[in-house]
Amino acid sequence: MESSDFLLTNLKKETAVKQRIALVTGAALGIGAAIARKLASDGCTVLVADINMEAAEQHAASIREEGGKAWAMHMDVGSGPAIDAAFRQIDERFGRCDVLINNAGIAKTYAFLDYPIDHWELVMKINLTGPLLCSQHAARLMKKRGWGRIVNLTSISGMRASAGRTAYGTSKAALIGLTRQMAIELAPLGITANGVSPGPVDTPLTRATHSEATRSNYLRAIPGARYGTPEEIAAAVSFLASEAAGYINGHILPVDGGFMAAGLIEI
Repeated sequence: MESSDFLLTNLKKETAVKQRIALVTGAALGIGAAIARKLASDGCTVLVADINMEAAEQHAASIREEGGKAWAMHMDVGSGPAIDAAFRQIDERFGRCDVLINNAGIAKTYAFLDYPIDHWELVMKINLTGPLLCSQHAARLMKKRGWGRIVNLTSISGMRASAGRTAYGTSKAALIGLTRQMAIELAPLGITANGVSPGPVDTPLTRATHSEATRSNYLRAIPGARYGTPEEIAAAVSFLASEAAGYINGHILPVDGGFMAAGLIEI
C-alpha cells in the first residue's frame, strides 16, 4: 500500500470512530464508569446510561472535563418500557448506536436452599432480559450502517460456580449463551457480539460487599494474588469494541488474573 493510501485509510478509520455512538449501561460507577471513560478516550461519543441519573450526570461531566464527549441518560435495564424510551431518545437525538456495552447488573448472595424467588426474578430481569432488549434495540440501529459491536459483561461466576450465587451465576451463564446466539444471528449484519468475564475487581462495591473470607478465597485461587482494576476490564472491552476485533465473534474473554486457568497453584 502506498503511504498516501495508508494515511487515507487511517484517516477514514479515525473519522469513523469519532462519529460512533457508544452506549454503556450501568456506567455511572465502578467498572461501567471506567468503560465509559475508556471509550470516550478512544474517540467515541459515550452515552453514560444508569438508573442513578445524578451519578450519571456527574460522570459524564467528568469525561467532558477530560476532553471526551459524553452525555448522561436515565435507563432502568430492569424495565422494558424504560429501555424502549431510552432508545427512542437515542434514535431521535443521534440516529445511530454503534457500540453497546451491556454492563448493568445486580447480585446478592444467599444459600441455595434459602434463595428468595423474588430476588431470582429480579436478577434475571436485570442481568439477562435487560441485555437482550438493549441488544435488540441497538442491533436494529447498527443494521442500518452495517457495522456494530456488542460487548456483554458476563462473569467468571457464569463459567465456574461459586457459593451463594445461585441467581447471579446462572444469569451470567445464560448471558454467555445469549452472547453466542447473538453472534451467529447478527454476524450477517456486520455486528459482532462478545463477552468479557471479569474476575474479582477492586471497586467500591466489592470493598463493601466482599467479606474477608471471600477476599482471602479469591486471592488464594488467583495466581497473581490480587484483584483486578476497573481500567483492566475497560481495556479488554475497548479492544472488543474496536475495528481491530472485527473477526472476533461469539467469544468470552475472562479478565481474571488466571482464575479460570488455575488448579493447584502451590506445591
